[in-house]
Amino acid sequence: MAVAVLQTADGRAKTALSREYAAKWQAARAAGETIEIGTACPPDFPARPDKPELLNPRDVPHRKPGSTAGQIALLHAVAHIELNAVDLHWDIIARFSDTKLPLGFYDDWVKSADEESKHFNLMCDCLEDMGSFYGALPAHAGMWRAAEDTAHDLMGRLAVVPMVLEARGLDVTPGMIDVFKRAKLSGAVAALEVIYAEEVHHVAYGSKWFHFLCGRHDLDPTGVFHDLVRKYFHGGLKPPFNEEKRAEAGIPPDFYWPLANEHSKAGARKS
Repeated sequence: MAVAVLQTADGRAKTALSREYAAKWQAARAAGETIEIGTACPPDFPARPDKPELLNPRDVPHRKPGSTAGQIALLHAVAHIELNAVDLHWDIIARFSDTKLPLGFYDDWVKSADEESKHFNLMCDCLEDMGSFYGALPAHAGMWRAAEDTAHDLMGRLAVVPMVLEARGLDVTPGMIDVFKRAKLSGAVAALEVIYAEEVHHVAYGSKWFHFLCGRHDLDPTGVFHDLVRKYFHGGLKPPFNEEKRAEAGIPPDFYWPLANEHSKAGARKS
């Protein structure tokens, strides 16, 4: 199931298949049955539609969110993030099946993939309401880099994807919601509020399973998190942080502030 989603290129088709498989998994679990976990070989890079054109992050045009074009660009960027998140959550299921994990691990990531699929479709609906569509603008080519870097390290994947990248979404989404409130685009506000509420759970699943694996191996979670982020995350952690929502998701300040301070000091030395 996971690999079939990863091998589907069209965004709407990918998310429809994702939601279909999530519903099958959840129905089986509710009936007291379990679909066999099994093994499969996920692709190194998921199938993607011909559009959007994927560019180096430096080359993606920046538009001011006060304009309609800027608002469309912001929604398009979020849609791109959500589509990548669908693949990331199915990929963690398929790629690390050699690690013995409780069924709750699969419950959490199937649920996350299902919600990310809903989020992608919400963003596509908003774009279409504004006369655009996913693929109309170029997008960030580096979104899959974290998956490639952590393809052989489950703890690294958990540290970087939900606990850094998705946690960053908790920091920036309130500002995006304000942009669309000022523009009186109530549909986009409602969609982003759904995304904001549900992303807390995805970050929490990352923290939960990261701590589970640390406990299994008798490791200090804070120190291991710092080491893995230094190893795999490119760019450094930067404030401001949404400390309330991060705490709600199980990520305390001593996980991210020391890394942010390191990045700030390194930048000061370079300047």
